[in-house]
Amino acid sequence: MDRILYLDCSSGISGDMTLGALLDLGIDEQVFREELKKLDFGSYALDIKKVQRSAIDMMDVDVILDSEHRHDHDHGHVEARPHDHVHRNLKMVMDIIDGSGITDNAKEIGRKIFTEIAKAEAKVHGKPIDQVHFHEVGAIDSLVDIMGAAICFDILGITEIYASPLHEGSGKIMCQHGILPVPVPAVAAILEGSGIPIIQEDADTELITPTGAGIAKSMVKSFGKMPPMTIEKIGYGHGKRETGLFGAVRAIIGRPYREEK
Repeated sequence: MDRILYLDCSSGISGDMTLGALLDLGIDEQVFREELKKLDFGSYALDIKKVQRSAIDMMDVDVILDSEHRHDHDHGHVEARPHDHVHRNLKMVMDIIDGSGITDNAKEIGRKIFTEIAKAEAKVHGKPIDQVHFHEVGAIDSLVDIMGAAICFDILGITEIYASPLHEGSGKIMCQHGILPVPVPAVAAILEGSGIPIIQEDADTELITPTGAGIAKSMVKSFGKMPPMTIEKIGYGHGKRETGLFGAVRAIIGRPYREEK
């Protein structure tokens, strides 16, 4: 029977928020970690824990690259070494995915998301897609967020994904390329011509990251109200920024509801 997912993006969407929400739907953490280990991203530590925001239990996911952090191996954490700041291009990322032992479905999802983001980066920087070196996407934290989400979509057996309109902030943010307007150019390029509805909030920061936009554009069938469904479980993925909003992606999983005729 079909299993559908609805993403409530009323506080924006990012890779870590999406991954946290999916893990909060009841995925076995050890099973998830074993799958993620099949991808050779280099050394990092993955911290998965419950936090509270607005008195609501949420899943917080943090990819740690700082050598000062050490984690208990009994809990499945990987000791982190200093990050080498490698900027991988699309082919390097695809080679890591294709050479891994994760399922074909998870590989396909990951390739789809990375290609979408690479196309946007190429457009923004005026380069052929094979010459784009990812700043956000080639970094280990984005690799983990995207492929972690791909693994979760696969484990959950989701057949269709729906989402609310995407909510974005306003103003400007400082990033690697300097001061940029919100939405940042990579996000704007992903959304351009997509038909994805955007609602701008008063929050003076970005609410949609390129990774979040890439996941939404690649995976979501349609945007709007939650489709008729019976709810099995709800997960919350914690956002790191204080935006004045709820501050989480809410993932609702269930079965399509069809009225008896």
